[in-house]
Amino acid sequence: MLADILARLQKQASAGESGVAAVFELNWECLEPEAQELACLLSLFALAPIPWSLVESAASYSDLEFDIKGNCAVLVERYLLQELAEDTYQVHDRIQELLQQKLEELAEANELKRGYCQAMVVVAKDIPQTPTLIEIAKVSLAIPHLTEAATVYQAWLSDDDLIWPFLGLGRFYQGQGAYAQVLPWYKQSLSAARKRFGDEHPSVASSLNNLAVFYKSQGRYSDAEPLYIEALSMKKRLLGDEHPSVASSLNNLAVFYKSQGRYSDAEPLYIEALSIRKRLLGDEHPSVATSLNNLALLYKSQGRYSDAEPLYIEALSMRKRLLEDEHPDVAQSLNNLALLYKSQGRYSDAEPLYIEALSMRKRLLEDEHPDVAQSLNNLALLYKSQGRYSDAELLYIEALSMRKRLLGDEHPDVATSLNNLALLYKSQGRYSDAEPLLIQALAMKKHLLGDEHPDVATSLNNLALLYKSQGRYSDAEPLLIQALAIAEQRLGANHPNIITFRENLEDLPQNRQPLFRRMVAFVSRWFQ
Repeated sequence: MLADILARLQKQASAGESGVAAVFELNWECLEPEAQELACLLSLFALAPIPWSLVESAASYSDLEFDIKGNCAVLVERYLLQELAEDTYQVHDRIQELLQQKLEELAEANELKRGYCQAMVVVAKDIPQTPTLIEIAKVSLAIPHLTEAATVYQAWLSDDDLIWPFLGLGRFYQGQGAYAQVLPWYKQSLSAARKRFGDEHPSVASSLNNLAVFYKSQGRYSDAEPLYIEALSMKKRLLGDEHPSVASSLNNLAVFYKSQGRYSDAEPLYIEALSIRKRLLGDEHPSVATSLNNLALLYKSQGRYSDAEPLYIEALSMRKRLLEDEHPDVAQSLNNLALLYKSQGRYSDAEPLYIEALSMRKRLLEDEHPDVAQSLNNLALLYKSQGRYSDAELLYIEALSMRKRLLGDEHPDVATSLNNLALLYKSQGRYSDAEPLLIQALAMKKHLLGDEHPDVATSLNNLALLYKSQGRYSDAEPLLIQALAIAEQRLGANHPNIITFRENLEDLPQNRQPLFRRMVAFVSRWFQ
């Protein structure tokens, strides 16, 4: 046997074959067909650590019905697969190249590629819109392999699954605040959908919507709006005016207009989406409850509290009937109704709802979750409004710590917590405690969102108001001018923030002159 192997090696070497290729070929011929098929499947994975769970999933979707683990051990023994740690493997780059050559000779090659892609789609669908650090860590090893599905093996993704790997990768990087890495994936999603389906297809419309949502999150409203409108128009052409997906696009465009303060543009879209959902889905449906909730949010933003309250109550009751009393959407409705009562100064009505929402989220989502941090933050806001500063401070600090643990030290929600804690300290006259937090929040928002984001304008305004409270008017003025300029450029002309920033600027002692007010009006017109 040894003499035969040596003879073959000598023959292959004289023919110009590398030693690695020769040894590989000998090992390959010693493998049973099942081990060969598994080796071909493993060649599809990226040149990165491979979690065993992914191998099992890909094997299952490829309909491999033999002993996967046993054959994996054979491949390790034959030096075709490296075991990095328990249940984690990797294929050497040269071995992968040789295995891929064998894969193309295999009759089941396409079936293996489709199975691999299906397994990666499952990974993508499991990535939440706002992943925590723990969720990011759990999926991190799968990301190189998900990337392979989106790029190298895109042709083997089914029509229904085509855009999912791109969406999953976008969510993964957005959850870490790596925004520069998000945009290419959403753009590739749109490009891949257009290449496969043409310019008119539901997946193209979904890709347009996802790209628009990302632009909105970045404050790039002029880039987002035409994509929202194009997605809506396309869905209407493809699906007709009466379709749940059309209602979703109407809702998304309305949310966009609301974020700009374009309330008169948002309201008819919310109402139309609600009407479509009721006609198609009936008066009792979770999507109808969502539309009621969103319309109520709009009315609250306008100060139309008497219009908002019955909608919030109806949405809450409907969710309890449809989803049972314990559900994240019920907690959200409790929270939203509490926010309305707080805005009205109805603190005794708001507090039990906030506490119930917080308790429910802890029961449903565990004690450590972004929604729990949000509930802590909202309850702290209520206590601050009541002057219960010591109660508020404890909750703000807990929310801040939780967000750092879950989302990392650099995240927009962490910046929000820093800002809120600082505003509490400002209310108490603790200016030296507030200033470094406001500065840190401002720097974080600039780093994560860019210098021209509306949230940056809000941070500039908050820091300016702190300086104004200290009598540091010369420090406050340039910040307010910058905040107003950003808001005028990025937000709708009637957005409440624009009005607030302008009033704050005009209210500085040195600016209470008619000439200055004319200058502010000129600046406002310039940025419109």
